[in-house]
This record gives sequence, structure tokens and C-alpha cells, in this order.
Amino acid sequence: MKIYVVGLGPGGADQLTPKAASVLQGCDIITGYTVYIELIKDMFPGKTLLSTAMTKEVERCEIAIEKALQGNIVAMVSSGDAGIYGMAGIIFETAQNYPEIEIEVVPGITAASSGAAVIGAPLTHDFAVISLSDLLTPWEKIESRLAATAQADFVICLYNPSSKKRKDYLEKACDIILRYQSAELPAGIVRNIGRIGEEYRLMTLGELRNTRVDMFTTVFIGNSQTKIINNKMVTPRGYRY
Repeated sequence: MKIYVVGLGPGGADQLTPKAASVLQGCDIITGYTVYIELIKDMFPGKTLLSTAMTKEVERCEIAIEKALQGNIVAMVSSGDAGIYGMAGIIFETAQNYPEIEIEVVPGITAASSGAAVIGAPLTHDFAVISLSDLLTPWEKIESRLAATAQADFVICLYNPSSKKRKDYLEKACDIILRYQSAELPAGIVRNIGRIGEEYRLMTLGELRNTRVDMFTTVFIGNSQTKIINNKMVTPRGYRY
């Protein structure tokens, strides 16, 4: 009995790791969020595909456990890396009463690293990744984390920066960071990473505050050392050259 928790990376077949592809090819059943199943269904024809809607994560895990107990090899897919804002944690929690089920996490390329590669090299020094979604984390805690990382001069990567219900969350996040950092700090956004329509824009932190983004966007905010070099965002590591 086995469940693999597989990170798909940004979504394109060329950014799916060889191990992830091998696991998905070898499993009996692939389950996941509907959008992610749509991304891969043509890559693995003939597979049994089971999907659930957003916010149905526990139900998704229960389906995977049920199928594994029936003797199937099951793959639960997540975008990016399954252990970074993905399904790895909840599958361990949900399956804790089924020690007979072996769980293996197969890592993938998360949006911080794939987006950083598009925009330049913003993460070559200490950085923090923060999700602006308050669906599972109170906004007050997100505020305190933003303030702490800004005050400590970390490069900041923001996931889930906006949605229909959270249109002003990026603006609010920028206002918190602006208490400790200059409005001229380099910043940038990457949209549709690794997918059709991929694009990025560079700007200042002050300009970012008034920029509209969506859930397909990953935001990068530099630290006091970050600079723009030939239209790319770069945070020096400190090497002499």
C-alpha cells in the first residue's frame, strides 16, 4: 500500500522531474485538485484520474487513502513542490491512523525557484516565503511575519498575493514592508510561470503597492542589496569579482 505525494513543478512537462514522471507513469491512480489534474491528463493517458475542487483537500486525502487500502499505488499531485504549501503535510496527518500505508514525497520545483529563474537571481541570499492567503492562517499572523522579515532585510517571495476576495492584500502587505524598507527597493512579479503566457515585470516596491495581480502571480521583493542588472533582478551573494 503506497501513496506518493508528487510535486508537478510549474505545470509544463519540461519542468516535471524525471522521478515525478516515473512515479506518475507507474502508479495506478492519480488524484489531485481539478486544475492540476487538467494540467497532466494528456501526459498520462489511460490512468485513472480522480479530482476534487478547491478547499476539498481532506476529502482528496481520504479518497487517496481509500484507494491505497484497496491495494492501489496512488499518486497525489500538487503544483510546485508538494511539501511547500502542498499536499504532503495533510496526507501525513490524514493517514496517521493507517501506518500500513507507506507515504513518499516526491519533490518538485516550487514557484519561488522557478519564478526566480524567470526574473533573474533574486534569491541568492537569505530570503523568506510568505503566503498572503488567510484561508488557513490569520491575517494578524501574516502581518507579523511580513513585518519581521522586512525589518530583518530578507528578500521576500509572496505566494497567493491576491484573489477576488482579497483584492487589496498585496497593497496591505506592501504598506507593512514600507515601514521598514525604501519605496525604491527593487521588486518584480512573474505570472503563469512555466506555462503559456509566462511574463514578468520589474518595478519598485512603491510601484508594486499599486499593481494588480492574481493567484497565478508570484511576487518578489528585494532587500537593501538587491539591484536591477540588464532588466533582471539580482541579489548579490557577496562574492568578490
